[in-house]
Order: sequence, then structure tokens, then C-alpha cells
Amino acid sequence: MKFTLLPPLMNASEEVDFLDCWFLTGPTAGGKSAIGLQLARQIDAEILSLDSMALFRGMDIGTAKPSPAEQAQVPHHLIDVLDPTEDSSVANYLELAAAAVRDIRGRGKQALFVGGTPLYLKGLLRGLTSGPAPDPEFRRMVEEEVAAVGAEALHRRLKQVDPLSAARINPNDVRRMIRALEVYKSTGQPISHLQNDFDEGRDADDCRVFALDWPRAELHDRINRRVDQMFAAGLVAEVEKLMHWGAPLSDTALQAVGYREVIDHLEGKCSLAAATEKVKTRTRQFAKRQCTWFRSLSECRIVPLTGELDVHQIANEIANAGTA
Repeated sequence: MKFTLLPPLMNASEEVDFLDCWFLTGPTAGGKSAIGLQLARQIDAEILSLDSMALFRGMDIGTAKPSPAEQAQVPHHLIDVLDPTEDSSVANYLELAAAAVRDIRGRGKQALFVGGTPLYLKGLLRGLTSGPAPDPEFRRMVEEEVAAVGAEALHRRLKQVDPLSAARINPNDVRRMIRALEVYKSTGQPISHLQNDFDEGRDADDCRVFALDWPRAELHDRINRRVDQMFAAGLVAEVEKLMHWGAPLSDTALQAVGYREVIDHLEGKCSLAAATEKVKTRTRQFAKRQCTWFRSLSECRIVPLTGELDVHQIANEIANAGTA
């Protein structure tokens, strides 16, 4: 496994004004891709993926990556740039995004980010939180500890060294708790002390950030149908192919919802039906976290949706709001 580091650049947020870009975000299965294609045509934009998992080659069905036909309609960027055996980070993504935005603007086009990775969105809007590089060995050690004693003990440990982060982080969010402890171990400072600038937002009227929002029941139905479609389209075969890539999937790639569950099925740990239900459950949980993030970001203008999507109308409303 290797950690992908790009050649050093200036701070991405200083070199490129991401706040002058367009953003279309929202929960998984919310219709972002279809609306994004139409919006891009209306504002003469090229699309940059705002999906941390679309970066990986070979992970197409499970990430609902835009199809080759969709990518042919409007130029897309930040898709298929890493092998699934490689790790990445917000810093890597910001550097890639800065280069892509410069390229797009050099052609006189608008830059439209489309996707639902909240931390990447926050990094684009507010800059990168200072912090050490990931420590895979420390993470594995803590994960083993959590498996033995539970997440509650990990939360108590975090509360001792960084009570502010402990108050902010859900006691079941093991990944964020591990990161907070990792930062404290590496720097001797609580991560909450490094996040002051990262938590300072801007008014939505000063940005062009649009977050699609669905009633919970409708979103859950869309998610369930999306997952069924993924399995019907060959998700199991896709994961089986990835398992024979030649090296284990990276920690980052394995964060993609659906892949661990299918691996468990292929290893005989659960039935296909059980794996499918687990993917639906995890996807609904992920969507809930996404919605919480988007509603907490002052930059986001919430776009309420319900019923059948009228892609042209929604894109037109967003385009008009963004140019008003």
C-alpha cells in the first residue's frame, strides 16, 4: 500500500479561489449527477467530481460514478486518477482540484463541483485544517482496541485529551475519534485547536453552493432502489475483480459504502441478501450524516426536492439563483 503525495504546490485555497466556483451537493442517491449535467450546460461549465471514491479506478458501480456516456456530454475531472490500492487525503484532493480549476478557467469555462463528500466540500470552501499525515499503524492499533473494548471507551479516552472534540464528535463515529487522537499523539495539541479557521463559514448569499434535500422517507426509497440497481448492474463482480487487483485495497478505498459488505459476502461471512441489506443500512446512515453536514455549513443554500425530478426546472432555478 502506498500513500499518494503530489508534487508540492502553494496552498490550494490561496492559489485558486474556489469560492468563485459552483457547487452542487447533497446526499447519495439524491439526483446530483443528472441535475449537475443539465446545470453545467446552462452555465457553460465543466464538472469536477466532489466524491472521494470517484478518484479510484475500477470502483464504478458501487460509487455511482458518472457513466462514460454522461462524461462524454460534459467534460469531467477528478475521476479515475488513483488505483484502489492507493490512499489519498483531503490535501491531495485540494491539490488536484486546484490544478483542474486552473485548467478549466484557462479555457474560459465555469467550474462546477458535483458530489457529496462533506469534508472535501468544507476543505474547498474554508481551506485545509492543519494537521499531521495519517499514521496507519496507530490507526490499526486503535481499531483493534475499539474491537476489544468498544467505541464508548475510545470516546472517554478522547474526552480526557480533547474535551471539545469529544463534545462535537458522535460517540459512535470511530473514524473521527481516531483522527482526533492521532493528531493529539503527533502534535501534542487537540485537533479542536487547529480547526478554528476551518469552522469559520461564510454567508450562503456570498457563495454558489447548492445542497439538494429530500424528505427522509423519499430519500430512503431512492437509496434502496439505487442499491438494488447496483447489485443488478454487477457490483459483486466489480468487487471480485478489485480483490484480484494485485494488492489489497487501501484504507481509503475501503471506506466506500458497499465494498466491505460485498467482500464479506465473497469470503462466505454473509449471504448476498444480508450483504444487500447491510449496504442499504450503511448507505442510509451515510446519507443522514451527509445531510447533517450540509445543513451545518453556512455556505449551503438548501434546495428542497420531492416527487419525480424535473431536472431542467431544478437546474434552471439553481442557475438563476447563482447568477442573481
